[in-house]
Amino acid sequence: MTEVLVLGSDDVDLRLDLFGYETARRALATYEVQSPFANTVAVDTVSLGAAVSLLNDLNWYLVRLADAAFVREPSVSETEWLSRDLAAKVRDGEVRAAETDARLKVYGVDEGALVEPMYVTRTQGEHPEYDLRDVDETLTVRVTDDEFR
Repeated sequence: MTEVLVLGSDDVDLRLDLFGYETARRALATYEVQSPFANTVAVDTVSLGAAVSLLNDLNWYLVRLADAAFVREPSVSETEWLSRDLAAKVRDGEVRAAETDARLKVYGVDEGALVEPMYVTRTQGEHPEYDLRDVDETLTVRVTDDEFR
């Protein structure tokens, strides 16, 4: 299963606001919607293509309500997420899965919420520890060159 995770903007209640739109409700109706972190919406899809397609279907709402959208594709990584843009590039064959792990955006997880991200590069298979604040855990997102800047 390929997972999709959408992070809401600070000024919205993502789940409430997203489901306030009939078209968004219909797009998500076939999925079991979860909220693994504060102000997030997550669903499991059947493939990377389905995940990217769902995000494309929800684009109008994501632009208005979300800070970011991520995709976790097991064939790329069991533990790390891809940014929406990077997931689309992998799906379209513009980037090979093995070439996605150099640039990272690492979010801290504090009291169940994703907090300020730190941009890092992976060298020799490792990346620096999250050090912006004390956190319970981290969520690592692989990003494109353009998103890294």
